[in-house]
Amino acid sequence: QVHLVESGGGLVQTGGSLRLSCAASGSIFTINAMRWHRQAPGKQRELVAAITSDGSTNYVDSVKGRFTISRDNARNTVDLQMNSLKPEDTAFYYCNWNLGWGGGLDIDYWGRGTQVTVSS
Repeated sequence: QVHLVESGGGLVQTGGSLRLSCAASGSIFTINAMRWHRQAPGKQRELVAAITSDGSTNYVDSVKGRFTISRDNARNTVDLQMNSLKPEDTAFYYCNWNLGWGGGLDIDYWGRGTQVTVSS
């Protein structure tokens, strides 16, 4: 069984920075992609950033130039560095990994999330 645990959320003022981290426990065969999503109250969950097995990254337009996703393959972690935070970044942030188990079996795993609150 694979478990993902996020850390690093909290309260920060506008313009501040936070670094989220997501660590996995359990046996992992292949990591296809690691992603960060967020969901603000009353809004749908959105994909914020993703990094694939070859290191390619993509971001939602609203965070480009401010957020950076990175991975540490040795430690099986993925981080999200968030700079120049805005009140509209306030949300519950979730990490999500797509893992491959061979034979075309790919499964999404989710963490329980961490709250990020940006005060104006």
